[in-house]
Amino acid sequence: MASRIEWTEETWNPLTGCTKISGGCKNCYAEVMARRLQAMGTKGYENGFQLTMRPDRLNEPLNNKKPTMYFVNSMSDLFHEKVPFEFIDKVFDTIRKATWHKFQVLTKRADIMAKYFQTRKIPENVWLGVTVENKKEGLPRIDYLKSVKDATIKFLSVEPLLEDLGDVDFSGLDWIIVGGESGPKARPMQKEWAINIKNQCEEQDVAFYFKQWGTWGEDMKKRSKKENGHLLENKTYREMPQSA
Repeated sequence: MASRIEWTEETWNPLTGCTKISGGCKNCYAEVMARRLQAMGTKGYENGFQLTMRPDRLNEPLNNKKPTMYFVNSMSDLFHEKVPFEFIDKVFDTIRKATWHKFQVLTKRADIMAKYFQTRKIPENVWLGVTVENKKEGLPRIDYLKSVKDATIKFLSVEPLLEDLGDVDFSGLDWIIVGGESGPKARPMQKEWAINIKNQCEEQDVAFYFKQWGTWGEDMKKRSKKENGHLLENKTYREMPQSA
């Protein structure tokens, strides 16, 4: 499905639904969307946001012959603790077959991701990432990501950025995405937090991508996501990984 997420092209959801595990999950956009789709009677969302494996969707990328960047499971988490490794194997079987595509796999369950790849090789067309929304829950995921060897691209989705992350070692990473939270209950992101990450990316030679302000603008005023835009200090930062 075509995506409105700026850093990808399409989404592929062989899983739908999830459960909340950290501060970044509080106002989950996927939960809101899933319940809306359920109310509309949309096929595939009969269970709302309840974790559901969708084997009927496993071959979808193989039917698309145009080289495409896929975000895997925008509506779930591939490494959810209730997803059997056997099902995850099937997802990666498709990825290995679809060599003309690239797949961005993002998780908050970095410990399970690291365990999975202890005995499995990562396909070359996979970009592997973790979410980092704060210090307590987010920063430890970075070490799990770094422990996974041979990923072509390793990235962080720092969205929603909920506090200043302080000094962070980005060595071994290729790409950092930063964004504020959207929605009526969005929590504000301060400009200094984003600039701190941007400066460290420049110092450590890591691509920096500022996605959006979200509901709260750089001036800390609440307005529509579109009005707040994606400029940081009046500049656009939309860098992609050098080896992409």
